[in-house]
Amino acid sequence: MGASSFYQLGELRQTLRDLGAREVHELRMLRAWLSGSALDQGPKRQQAEHALPKALREAMPELNAVLAKLASVKSEHPSEDGSARLLVSLADGQTVESVLLPRDGVCVSSQLGCAVGCVFCMTGKEGLLRQLGSAEIVAQVVLARQKRPVKKVVFMGMGEPAHNMANVLEAIELLGTLGGIGHKNLVFSTVGDTRVFDALPGGIVKPALALSLHTTRADLRAELLPRAPRLTPDELVELGEDYARKTGYPIQYQWTLIEGINDTPEELDGIVRLLKGKYAIMNMIPYNTVDALPYQRPSWEKAAAIARELHSRGVLTKLRNSAGQDVDGGCGQLRARVSKIEFRASRAG
Repeated sequence: MGASSFYQLGELRQTLRDLGAREVHELRMLRAWLSGSALDQGPKRQQAEHALPKALREAMPELNAVLAKLASVKSEHPSEDGSARLLVSLADGQTVESVLLPRDGVCVSSQLGCAVGCVFCMTGKEGLLRQLGSAEIVAQVVLARQKRPVKKVVFMGMGEPAHNMANVLEAIELLGTLGGIGHKNLVFSTVGDTRVFDALPGGIVKPALALSLHTTRADLRAELLPRAPRLTPDELVELGEDYARKTGYPIQYQWTLIEGINDTPEELDGIVRLLKGKYAIMNMIPYNTVDALPYQRPSWEKAAAIARELHSRGVLTKLRNSAGQDVDGGCGQLRARVSKIEFRASRAG
């Protein structure tokens, strides 16, 4: 049994069965793990259906050790806003980012790197290095629960969840059933891959949906999100509205507000045209300035004025501060900075 056995939830479950676990044992151990505890925690009743088989008991230390290596904290960076950015080590030595959010939330990564290549995002600079397995995705939530309560999981970290659909949906199903997280508190964030709108409504757990809009202009969207599906903003909103009506959850539209790029009066008119009357929430997030990139964060006063105007014109708008502004809060920044330091150290050695 090696660490690679557990990159996928299905492999973990099969290992438990191979060691003699019956369904009642498997469910009990998965619930314990999802709560942030060791596999053998939980009911201590001695009825036959709860007593673990000998082979399973003997394998327990190794099982727990393998699971612990799936996601461990390499470094933690608390922020003044109550969030904390985690650089998370995976079993193969690679790192991803998770963010402990205020109000019992966690933001998790679904890929190592990203293929979409949003021009304002550090994660996409390396391209896609590999997919995260479903167990690696869930392990980030387990890690967060070992530090604080988690009642909401947003798939907005490194990667495009739609490009790792099977693993993300498997993680969502487990978190929304045995993990005890409300379905509307599982938020699938995507640039708008059309497969999402076919796959998500058919699942046992139907997550809320966050769509990266960023602009109402098709030409500018193609510039900002160069390898995103060629959906126009109008088409994306139409698909989103259909999903919102099917699930009963409003779509969360994500708008990274960049100085001089998408903060113009014309864009505000476009937002009102697209979203007024829709079952939607506009999340306006001022850009987290990155030294290596040529984009700037608008002032908070300007962002607040934009949010007020949209709200007054009939678009429910929430101005959100990207968690961890003071600790390399932009997605991919922390990993990039640490990787650069480690590379310099290895050259120096």
